[in-house]
Amino acid sequence: MRALFIAALACAMAAPPAFARAIPDPHQRAAPGNEAEQKPISQAGYSTPVNYQLQCAGCHLGDGTGSKANDTPRMKGFVGNFLKVEGGREFLVRVPGMSQSALNDAQLADLLNWLMREDGMAGKSMPARYEPYSTEEVSRLRKVSMLNLPGTRAELIERMRQQGIPIEDGMDY
Repeated sequence: MRALFIAALACAMAAPPAFARAIPDPHQRAAPGNEAEQKPISQAGYSTPVNYQLQCAGCHLGDGTGSKANDTPRMKGFVGNFLKVEGGREFLVRVPGMSQSALNDAQLADLLNWLMREDGMAGKSMPARYEPYSTEEVSRLRKVSMLNLPGTRAELIERMRQQGIPIEDGMDY
């Protein structure tokens, strides 16, 4: 056993140093084209569809279909239903992916309004009367943390059921 330990120790000492450095080289230069410091998303001036791709598409996919395998509900053709039940409007702002996104309040209001367009993600799920989100409303709502996302969402889904709204969000309840 002792011989095995000594052999392992000898191999470890003879092995080349780690291939990856644990400490970055402070003299390393930026790759060509990346010399300028990047702007935060909230200051970059991207279009609303680009903001969707950067902030939402990773989970809800580019077309809003979501992913049952990743426990991510469909937005496409369904998200507007949240505006038909009490608490749903606030919920959409307070969902952690929205409230904690890198977007500023005006960009987040624009994104929500873009999602709610009849020719957008909401589609036919849009309520008959829609009042666009304002920057001030988003600013106020996103400051209130949602402590129980699954429970809050389940309550809203139940309210939709009580109103006879078909639940077509790609999730099993």
